[in-house]
Amino acid sequence: MKKERRAVQRRISVLAFFMLVAVMTIVCRYAWLQLVQGNALGERMKAQVGQDYAIQSPRGTILDRNGRELAVSTMTKSLYIDPSHVENPQELAENLAPLIGKTEQDILDDIAVGGGFVWVKRRMEQAEYEAVRQLIREKDYISCLGFRDEAKRYYPNDVLAANVLGFVGTDDKGLDGIEQALDALLKGEIKETYLTTDRQARPILDSIFSSRRRYMGDSCKTVELTLDSAIQFIVEQELDRAIAENNPKAITCVVMNPKNGEVLAMASRPSYNPNKFWDYNAEVWKNRAVSFIYEPGSTFKSVVAGAALQEKVVSPNQVFVDPGYVMVSGRRIQNWNGESFGTVTFTDVVKQSLNTGFAQVGLRLGAERLMKYARDFGFGEPTGIDLPGEESGILFDPKDMRDSDMATSAIGQSIAVTPLQLVTAMSAIANDGVLLKPHIVKTIRNADGSIYEERDKKEVRRVIDSATDKTLMGLLEQVVASGGGAKAQVKGYRIAGKTGTAQKIREDGSGYMDGRYIASFCGFAPVEDPQLTVLVMIDDPGTGNFYGGQIAAPVAGRIFAQLFRHMHIEPSSDPFAGMEPTEKKTKPRPARPFTGVIPEGKVVVPDFAGKSLREAAGLAADKGLSFQSEGSGYAVGQSIELNTLVDKGTTITVYFEPG
Repeated sequence: MKKERRAVQRRISVLAFFMLVAVMTIVCRYAWLQLVQGNALGERMKAQVGQDYAIQSPRGTILDRNGRELAVSTMTKSLYIDPSHVENPQELAENLAPLIGKTEQDILDDIAVGGGFVWVKRRMEQAEYEAVRQLIREKDYISCLGFRDEAKRYYPNDVLAANVLGFVGTDDKGLDGIEQALDALLKGEIKETYLTTDRQARPILDSIFSSRRRYMGDSCKTVELTLDSAIQFIVEQELDRAIAENNPKAITCVVMNPKNGEVLAMASRPSYNPNKFWDYNAEVWKNRAVSFIYEPGSTFKSVVAGAALQEKVVSPNQVFVDPGYVMVSGRRIQNWNGESFGTVTFTDVVKQSLNTGFAQVGLRLGAERLMKYARDFGFGEPTGIDLPGEESGILFDPKDMRDSDMATSAIGQSIAVTPLQLVTAMSAIANDGVLLKPHIVKTIRNADGSIYEERDKKEVRRVIDSATDKTLMGLLEQVVASGGGAKAQVKGYRIAGKTGTAQKIREDGSGYMDGRYIASFCGFAPVEDPQLTVLVMIDDPGTGNFYGGQIAAPVAGRIFAQLFRHMHIEPSSDPFAGMEPTEKKTKPRPARPFTGVIPEGKVVVPDFAGKSLREAAGLAADKGLSFQSEGSGYAVGQSIELNTLVDKGTTITVYFEPG
């Protein structure tokens, strides 16, 4: 019995030992798996029962000032391949290629890259996605083909405002226009999330619902522009018509509200469709309103006239003698038609855009004042608008200017500006002499609809006094009423502006191109309450007619006419209606001729009756009198009776009425 008991105890001890060893082995193995390999095994398990998904939010929307969509994003599927799990590459390529519009070789090249992830086609159309999904089910390609959500950008209006909006690349990166300038605010977010899946990588349980909820993002903003899509459409329609009529290399138009600096329309031709930007030459992507510099020609004379009036180096009725051309530092400066206009007033110099008169004004102003006012009006530096690629333009350093530089700058040559700078300067004249910063972004909103930022009117500086500005507005109104800008007229409305015709500079800067011009018109309306400033710039017209007053002014006039109707702007009232002349302007009674001896330093006032303005100014100059005029047409009266003995240099006012 004792032997048997010891034998049983021995067996129990052996069993207990082996059980202890087994328990220790299990404990050690558990400790090894939990403590040493725990993280790696946890990741393996996680990969077996679920997947990491990157959920992207759509890019922020771009709207016009009235809430109309100019650029929107939708979520689309992008197809990828896992080359390491492709069993039969040739078969997969044959089945997949026709469904996504690629060649079999394209698919084989993607597979040959190797690894676990290669993009096959980004941002597929819905029909392509459905076809590929059906193929995956039928051929059991679940292990080697898959989809990921990506945002796709759409421009519902195609070409409309394309050069302003820009476009987006394949990685949701803005590559031009507003898309590029505000990319950091518009760009969608990518959120990493983990979803529990079955063996075929399909979400299960509550993951099904969470995966189907669109992630809207926390940072992507909605941008509302100052553009009005209706005004933009009107402008672009007129540019297309001008392209057909004048066959130019390019044409640009900017419409601005001069009271707050908002850009209402900005367009260029040729243009492109941002939905298919890759089909176009990169040159047409450029927004010429901010990235093209050119000599402004006579449109710049409006700035020079404002500076001269402000500095009191001229007055509207001051007399100039126009010989047809002047020589300045050996350079010949002549009028646009090469002819002499004789004795004229400064009003006529502006109205007829006489280069000889403005060359004289430029010399009177001098280099310092000429360049100071040019910079005060916003030239020579970027405006700071929210658009990429803005140029500064080119101005002289006053210390380096010769007399010929002053003269040519005064007629809009030897300097360079952008269309936006010019329309901003003209808007300052329309805004009582106060320069505003132009802006094209009105409001930026957060994803929840709250306001992130608002862009309001921003005054830069006052450039000329209010009284001077009113005089300048009157001169520019005369340009359209009876001068070189007459073809910009709209019946019933008072429009002010200035035409320009500038010869194009060679690309290497070595001189001017023969027969190559830039024609332009820049003006504002209605004069009594300016609400619109319009610039039309036609680059290298191909019809043989290249004068701004002949081809750019009519385009601006048609744009003004349509915008007046669209914006319900009432016709201008006659500014002279109901006004009686303060002084009766009648021909003086005949007087007996002066028969006495004329003392030294004295002159006899001649009879100006019936003479034209040019003839009267010449007669006054001959007699040594300072001449001023009121009205237009033929002389019907004068402030000093004829045959009166007066001092030389005495100012005489001659009154004119239409014949």
